[in-house]
Amino acid sequence: MAGEHIVRSFDEELERLTTTIARMGGLAEAQIANGIQAVVRRDTELAASVVEADRRIDDLEREVDNQAVQMLALRQPVASDLRSIVGALRIASDVERIADYAANVAKRAIALSQMAPVRPAHAVPRMGRFVQEMIKDVLDAYAGRDVDRAIAVWKRDEELDEMYSSLFRELLTYMMEDPRNITASTHLLFIAKNLERIGDHATNIAEQIHFLVRGVPLRDARPKGDATSFEVLRDEGEGGA
Repeated sequence: MAGEHIVRSFDEELERLTTTIARMGGLAEAQIANGIQAVVRRDTELAASVVEADRRIDDLEREVDNQAVQMLALRQPVASDLRSIVGALRIASDVERIADYAANVAKRAIALSQMAPVRPAHAVPRMGRFVQEMIKDVLDAYAGRDVDRAIAVWKRDEELDEMYSSLFRELLTYMMEDPRNITASTHLLFIAKNLERIGDHATNIAEQIHFLVRGVPLRDARPKGDATSFEVLRDEGEGGA
């Protein structure tokens, strides 16, 4: 009887971890959507709210960390239970990074709102919608421990990379046509790069789901469609814009 209680209690704790990550994911999805809308509408108030809301996701990540450390210390899990806890820690970290990139998009939106509109900006909402779908699908896959759905997200990263490469080339052409476009176009390049990095983190989560469920890493080479011949952008995720 005591064993059944321990198992049930552990399962409830795992469910709380999953629920907290789902809350983080929902907030991150909203951050991406609002960041893109701030770009499109040139809405500085909305952009500022995205930057401010990033703190809530940081708080939730700390909550996941605390829950996981307590479970590791008290339960001493092995096999699939250990993978569930370690996987939750890693997925929470990826979601937190996704939110950071969304905040970076919002910061760039504030800067762009002070400049004349740039024609290639039309491609940003499409990239934004695409990464939102990736995040939603991969988090649903995590909640349902659905490896096939996770792998489908993993494969879609190549398409996102191709979107980024296409926008990269378009913006370079736009800057060469008229040097007055350089500053605004550079902000758009950073926005596109942040969205591309969000896709990479969704792919990380998909790989974690595969390991969590099947107990082995995903062996296939990660699909990449980024054809840009050189990298001009520093990864903003390490320090923000």
